[in-house]
Amino acid sequence: MWAGCYTADRDGNGKGIVALSADGNGKLTSAGLAVAANSPSFLALHPTLPVIYAVAEEGKTVRAYRQAGAAELEAFGEPWPAGDATCHVAADPHGRFIVATCWGDGQVILYELDHDGAITSRTSAAPAVDPHSTAPADDERPSRAHASLVLPDGRVMTTDLGHDLVRVWKYVPGGGLQPDHQVVLPKDSGPRHLARHHSGTVFVDTEYSVEVAAVRMEPDGTYELSAMVPASINKAFDGDSGAEIALSPDGRFAYVGVRGSNRICVLKVADDGTGLEPVAEVPSGGDWPRHHLVREGWLDVAHERSDDVVSFTLDPETGLPDGPVSRVETGSPSALVLAR
Repeated sequence: MWAGCYTADRDGNGKGIVALSADGNGKLTSAGLAVAANSPSFLALHPTLPVIYAVAEEGKTVRAYRQAGAAELEAFGEPWPAGDATCHVAADPHGRFIVATCWGDGQVILYELDHDGAITSRTSAAPAVDPHSTAPADDERPSRAHASLVLPDGRVMTTDLGHDLVRVWKYVPGGGLQPDHQVVLPKDSGPRHLARHHSGTVFVDTEYSVEVAAVRMEPDGTYELSAMVPASINKAFDGDSGAEIALSPDGRFAYVGVRGSNRICVLKVADDGTGLEPVAEVPSGGDWPRHHLVREGWLDVAHERSDDVVSFTLDPETGLPDGPVSRVETGSPSALVLAR
């Protein structure tokens, strides 16, 4: 797997994108620095090509890298300008584009790709309008675009943590993202990351309220908020903030990371995706679980502040993590993606 990180420009201890490997017993080892880069805090893989896309959160850019060996990457083209504190990137499953979201200024930016996976154009989407404020511009509630998800029908869903919005866009070749509709979440919930269940429901974890929102598609193609449930069987503690949400491969369980109290919360998902119930939580095994990856039988957690990635086994019946079973040191990890 590839691990993004925070580097010195964001007061981190990382050096760039690192290659990690896991054996059949879940033991993690580091294959070293794949490529030096400034705060490549989120990563996305091209669906078919050996190309990886990384944001430079402090540098306000997005850049493509090409795999040059089993554990090596090389720059592929020049960096493209993004927005302030670009914190997430996602790739279209058909290889047509990537989408970057920017926490600092709320921008949602689409970059089109050529047949080699190189970035060829940049289009910034329409800014969000806060549905919870009557003021033209509320300085206390700035737009904070945070993540994106490409839906099976080709539309794109994004979160705006500052305006408590889930926005849905249509992709127009050569024209970027055009607004389709939006889903308003409760004020100050802070929608952060997204995970799509095989039923079609999209689960959104919230950074501020530490909950999970279920967003379901109606027959007319619009999405609506169908439920808000606590991420944890216990309350959110002072200083807590939601981080990543990921689903088990069979869709039976959702896993939400909580920074502050450093927990991984496990929720059971109904088969049809309509129900979601918190069932357990375990210590994450380190400090500040910023991101995690769920593989078949395994959970890998990246801890930004304790400079490590910790692995757990997952019980196939209960879905509960057991362990930790392995720990590998790496500087300020912030995102994990499986390599091909």
